[in-house]
Amino acid sequence: MSDRTFIAAMSLVPKNALSRVVGAAARLRLPGALSRGLMAAFARRYAVDLGECDGLSRYATLSEFFARPLKPGLRPVAPGDEVIVSPVDAVVSEAGVAHEGTLIQAKGIDYGVAALVADAALGRRFAGGAYATLYLSPKDYHRIHFPLPGQVTGWRYVPGKLWPVNPASVAHVPGLFAANERLVTVLDSPLGLVAVVAVGATIVGRVRASYDPAVPHTNRAGAEPQARDYADPIPVRKGQELAVFEMGSTVILLFEEGRAELFPSLAPGMPVRVGQAIGGPAPVPPAA
Repeated sequence: MSDRTFIAAMSLVPKNALSRVVGAAARLRLPGALSRGLMAAFARRYAVDLGECDGLSRYATLSEFFARPLKPGLRPVAPGDEVIVSPVDAVVSEAGVAHEGTLIQAKGIDYGVAALVADAALGRRFAGGAYATLYLSPKDYHRIHFPLPGQVTGWRYVPGKLWPVNPASVAHVPGLFAANERLVTVLDSPLGLVAVVAVGATIVGRVRASYDPAVPHTNRAGAEPQARDYADPIPVRKGQELAVFEMGSTVILLFEEGRAELFPSLAPGMPVRVGQAIGGPAPVPPAA
């Protein structure tokens, strides 16, 4: 099947409803042997490293296995309050600078940072800043962590579509990441404001925030956009859990102009892991 045929077919699929149905099925408690068999089949299909978790018997549902925690100590967090670390296990899809508030989705396809965060004022804060798009595959660890220490100042829940985020969709669906359902978490860090955007996808219907149980999970039928700015921001540590993906998708990091710089090695196709250093403070320009 060609990419364009795939996209045409997916346009006819009720992606949000399908994702809710599959998600509900994945949360069903099945007899132990059947449940473990499904998990083992999934692990074989996607080459999941089962040595990183404590065995299949501890998970009551397929959904719990998707969102499995890691054994302690497997993802050391690079030290330093101004050292940016990867929030996820992923592959870099794109990385660069949001020139004039524009991000690159794929070759020939751009989209706006303000549309991504669904907030014009917030979008202006990230125009001209560094960004990175990180893709999680089904085999990956599905929890998201804070890339820097600081305080969570607020969040934006943006209902939307649930297109797949595979290479075919990224290459052919304009504005995919600004169209899909997403949760934007805003962090005030030693390197200025940072947005961590968790983007949902087909089947990946739920993103659950870990820093505040009052944040609504994504892909709820009839959901309306919601936003909150905290009167008392929530302090967090670098590497602390931020949210949980129920299966894999994409995380986009946004930084303010002149505050952060990502390593030049952070290029498309590069694998990264939680806690790995990926950047730091932007160099101070010389005095005139």
